[in-house]
Amino acid sequence: MLISKFSGSAKLVVLVAFAALLQGHAALAALPIQHWTQASGAKVYLVESHGIPMLDVQIDFDAGDRRDPVDKAGLATMVSNMSAKGITAKSGLPTLDENQLSEAWADLGAAFSAGSGRDRMSFSLRTLSYPDLLPKAVALAARQIGEPAFPEAIWLRDRERIDASIREANTRPATLAAKAFSAAVYGKHPYGFDITEETLGRISIADMRQFYSRFIQPCRAKVSVVGDVTRPQADALVKVLLARLPQNDAAGCEALPPLAEVEPLAAPVTQAIAFQSAQAHVLIGQPGYRRSDPDFFALTVGNYTLGGGGFVSRLTSQVREKRGLAYSVYSYFSPGLHAGAFTIGLQTRPDQAEQAVKVAREVLAKFVTEGPSEAELKAAKDNLMGGFPLLIDSNAKLIANVANIAWNNLPLNYLDTWTAQVEKITAADIKAAFARKLQPDRMVTVVLGAGA
Repeated sequence: MLISKFSGSAKLVVLVAFAALLQGHAALAALPIQHWTQASGAKVYLVESHGIPMLDVQIDFDAGDRRDPVDKAGLATMVSNMSAKGITAKSGLPTLDENQLSEAWADLGAAFSAGSGRDRMSFSLRTLSYPDLLPKAVALAARQIGEPAFPEAIWLRDRERIDASIREANTRPATLAAKAFSAAVYGKHPYGFDITEETLGRISIADMRQFYSRFIQPCRAKVSVVGDVTRPQADALVKVLLARLPQNDAAGCEALPPLAEVEPLAAPVTQAIAFQSAQAHVLIGQPGYRRSDPDFFALTVGNYTLGGGGFVSRLTSQVREKRGLAYSVYSYFSPGLHAGAFTIGLQTRPDQAEQAVKVAREVLAKFVTEGPSEAELKAAKDNLMGGFPLLIDSNAKLIANVANIAWNNLPLNYLDTWTAQVEKITAADIKAAFARKLQPDRMVTVVLGAGA
């Protein structure tokens, strides 16, 4: 076989490229997702794909930014970053520092990463499924998940670098506008917490270890697996991946405390922030909706017409094409376990900011009142449905979609019914959904740079 001439890492690159060709055809077929719960409480979601010898795994925990203490914003992010900085010695296996760990992954031709978002902390493994490689990659991933070293010297070094990055970011108008917008939309909710030099300074290695031991447990794991394994193989490898974490069965898993919802805005909020900039940065919005909301598809289709469809959207037509007030203008929803923000964004000349805000608000208010036309609705559906195969045309995209299903407790046939869900949306559905979710007269408006 030609591929056998390559090293482990080179094989992975070649096979990823080859996968894109195969997945283009597979994406149109049904995608049966197998689901079961292990004795530990870990929930496993599997899509078998045996066309190429490759495997993707994503493990998600309820340990995202929403779990940060208010005075230590950034803790979850720092925990995920530091989990890659070395492994402790245990069970006769040696300590690995960050360089040795990186080299070990390179030798296997595999990739492993950790990251934190608003709601979850995720660990991702990509490896070839060859019998001489897969067990080694899974074993190394299990060590990195279960035995992170959290070396203090590395944390002190990285904290200085992150402090410098925060200071540099705070010189950028886009950063300042986004921070002001987030704080105004989310208020005291953790979605609005801001990582600062002060909050970083309060985070210790002891905080990281305590956070990790509390939230990263097998009973809290949702594990998505896509690739060249059978169900028995997937079940076995998930057990290995989680085996080095503290073990509790599902019955002994302490429930995590619930978090309050994002409070709706009681009144409009307008912030004009002076800043010497060639462009004024404008953000308009409010709390939107949770991902579990039944209006998800109506809002997705409707937003394509409002501001998510690029040059064919109403905002682009009115703000850019007809009036030349901005090169780009957009809108989007960002639903999560809590109500993520609805956002309209644009940049414009400082002397045009007031007019641009007025036009954007008018477009939004009219859309909420009237909804889309039938022609706009058809165009939105055609684009979304026509582009659906591109959402699952690679293993990387497919694992992301399976993990989305797992995390949000969506139906296992979600991907198979996605286009049908879009197709059945009516203009009346969109009008009603937007009226339920958006209040154009009670929105946050941040304008940074106008009149500076």
